[in-house]
Amino acid sequence: MKALINKTFMLAGLLVITSFVACAQKPKKEEVKKTTNNMEWNKLTKEEEDVMVRKGTEYPGTGALLNNKEKGTYICRRCNAKLYRSESKFESHCGWPSFDDEIKGAVLRIPDADGQRTEIVCANCKAHLGHVFLGEGFTSKNTRNCVNSISMSFVPDKK
Repeated sequence: MKALINKTFMLAGLLVITSFVACAQKPKKEEVKKTTNNMEWNKLTKEEEDVMVRKGTEYPGTGALLNNKEKGTYICRRCNAKLYRSESKFESHCGWPSFDDEIKGAVLRIPDADGQRTEIVCANCKAHLGHVFLGEGFTSKNTRNCVNSISMSFVPDKK
């Protein structure tokens, strides 16, 4: 009987020690989201996430890039993909930067569920950029990509 009790205590002790060791293992490192090019995405602020991930909109007239007149390239704030050239930017007086053309293949158009508007997202990381409107007559291309400044960064041309 004593041998059975000793084996039971040894088995119970071994079980307790095993569970402590299992709990002490390091948690798996959280995977960093990657783009299709296997590059890490930029860390976003809460405000950037609200717009780019949760498809929000920044207040009109408040964006840092709204009145930018420099020559260069507008890139995705999340993944750094090239989106627009400064030559395609125009003043639409809508409160957000407007472009009548995107860099080929850089922007995807997705009809909104209600059918009223067409969302534009970065083709590389699918971050929300804004909406596209057709037929307004602002430019000869008759297209207005209305983009949240917070969704982009600007890289000036080298002088």
